[in-house]
Amino acid sequence: MPRYRLTLEYDGSAYNGFQAQKDQPTVQGAVETALTAFCGETIRLAAAGRTDTGVHATGQVISFDLTRDWPEATVMNALNAHLVQEAVAVLDCVRVDDDWHARFSATGRAYLYRILNRPGRPALDQGRVWHVKRPLDAEAMHAAAQTLVGLHDFTTFRDVNCQSASPEKTLDVARVSRVGEEVHLVFEARSFLHRQVRSMTGTLAEVGLGRWSVADVAAALAARDRTACGPVAPSDGLYLTGVKY
Repeated sequence: MPRYRLTLEYDGSAYNGFQAQKDQPTVQGAVETALTAFCGETIRLAAAGRTDTGVHATGQVISFDLTRDWPEATVMNALNAHLVQEAVAVLDCVRVDDDWHARFSATGRAYLYRILNRPGRPALDQGRVWHVKRPLDAEAMHAAAQTLVGLHDFTTFRDVNCQSASPEKTLDVARVSRVGEEVHLVFEARSFLHRQVRSMTGTLAEVGLGRWSVADVAAALAARDRTACGPVAPSDGLYLTGVKY
């Protein structure tokens, strides 16, 4: 059976996360429904990351097998046609080896968190950014973010419902910069704990607002205690931007 790898872009605002759920709109459900409409098969796809409710993607990667050997362009164009009423688009489609897997073959994942940092609320980007009215010190946030880089026990930044076998993760990149009216936070790692990025973002925002210091973030990490975490940032500004293989 031929296996395909697809890259997806989606606005997660209207979906109850990526993973398929009974009687709930999800990104996976939308794509699998489109697959069935295209080829008549019932497909269960694999994904590089199961994004939460309201989280977006510009570089989500999925894989699945089809019975028939369809041309790559046909698969991509057909799915986009069946997804026209959904906030999901297929950006590319390629054939891969039978042992390739969207999740298990991944060696790294990258996330972007967008904070709109101005007094006026968003109109065009409503639901796609976290709006913080008070000025943020992006340089202070970046300095604090460096305390999170490396191999650590991230229990403090781990959701209580996280199903990962271990709280230890290696954070390869934590970068904060100002881009016009926005503050962008970029995180890269092989894998992340449930809501780790949003937890780290909310904590770093406290630094940007002058409520926390760099030392406070380091102490929170060392505490290995969920109650030591700052506020968890909303899902609106989070994007899965890419997956490495």
